[in-house]
Amino acid sequence: MTKKRVLSGVQPTGNLHIGNYLGAIRNWVELQYNYDNFFCVVDLHAITVPHNPATLAQDTYTIAALYLACGIDLNYSTIFVQSHVSAHSELAWLLNCVTPLNWLERMIQFKEKAIKQGDNVSVGLLDYPVLMAADILLYDADQVPVGEDQKQHLELTRNIAIAVNHKYGNEKNPIFKIPEPLIRKEGARIMSLSDGSKKMSKSDPSELSRINLLDTPDDIRKKIKKCKTDPIMGLNFADDRPECNNLLGLYGIFTGKSQEEVTTECSDMGWGKFKPLLTEATITALTPIQAKYQEIMTEKSYLDSVLKEGKEKAESVASITLKRVKDALGYLTIKN
Repeated sequence: MTKKRVLSGVQPTGNLHIGNYLGAIRNWVELQYNYDNFFCVVDLHAITVPHNPATLAQDTYTIAALYLACGIDLNYSTIFVQSHVSAHSELAWLLNCVTPLNWLERMIQFKEKAIKQGDNVSVGLLDYPVLMAADILLYDADQVPVGEDQKQHLELTRNIAIAVNHKYGNEKNPIFKIPEPLIRKEGARIMSLSDGSKKMSKSDPSELSRINLLDTPDDIRKKIKKCKTDPIMGLNFADDRPECNNLLGLYGIFTGKSQEEVTTECSDMGWGKFKPLLTEATITALTPIQAKYQEIMTEKSYLDSVLKEGKEKAESVASITLKRVKDALGYLTIKN
C-alpha cells in the first residue's frame, strides 16, 4: 500500500528554538516512518521580511543539519532547499493569478507582521501564503504538519486547490490533491519564556524569550533562571497561569511525564526548586541533538550530498505536478 505523503518546512532565519522542535520537528521524526516525507528549508519565505544576505546560506546549512540532528531519517524522508527547486517559484506565480486578493488581505499573520513593518511591508509578505500553497501542492501532499497559527494558511491552500480544480479540472481528474492538516496536540504551541501568553518566536527581539536548540548549558540555565513566573505558591496547570502552564508543560515533554505525573510531583514546589529541575531536563534532552549537529557540520561534503540528492528527488516530483498545472492552464509545450 502506498504511503501518504507529508510536506513541511522551516525558514532559515537564525537558530531553531525548542518551540520549533517540540511543535513541529519532533512530530516529523516520530511520524516519518508512516509516511513518504519531504522536508524543505524554506529559504524563499525567509526574505519576505528583512533578512541578512551574509548569513542566509549558512543559516540554510544550519537548519538542514538540525533536521538530521533531530532525527530525520533519509531512508524515509527527503531533505531539500526550497530555492533549489524552481518549480516552487513558477507555481506560486500561476497560483497568484487565480487567487483573489481579498483572500490574502484577511490573513492574520500578514496583518500582524505588516503592523511591525509599517510602510516597508513587501508584496512578498502579503503573497507568502500563495508560495506556501505552491510548496504543498507541488508534492501532492496528503497531510501537512501545522501548528495552530498555520491552520489559516493551510485552509487557504485548500481553497486555492479547490478553485483550480473546479475551474480547470474535473472530478475524475483533479489537478491538485486537497491536503489535510496533521496537528500534534501535546506541545503543539510552546510559549515565550518572557510572556506565557505569546508563542515562542525567532523574531522576538529578546534572546531570553526562547531556548535555542544550540544554546549552551550555561545559556539554558540563565534563560530559565530569568524566565517569567507568577507569585502563586504551588505549581499546577491552570487557565489563569500561562507561565506556569508553559513551564510545567515543557518539563512534562522533556521528561516524558504526563500532566498528572507532573502535577503530583510539582504541586508542592516553589519556583526555586522547580527551575533547576526544568533546566537539567532541558539540557539532557538537547545534548544528543547538539552532539549530532556538531558531527554533521564537520562534514559539509556530506551535507552537500544530502541536499543535492534531495533536490533531485524533489524536482522529479515537482516537475510532474507543474507540467500538469501548465497543461490545464493551456500553456504551450514543445516536445524535445
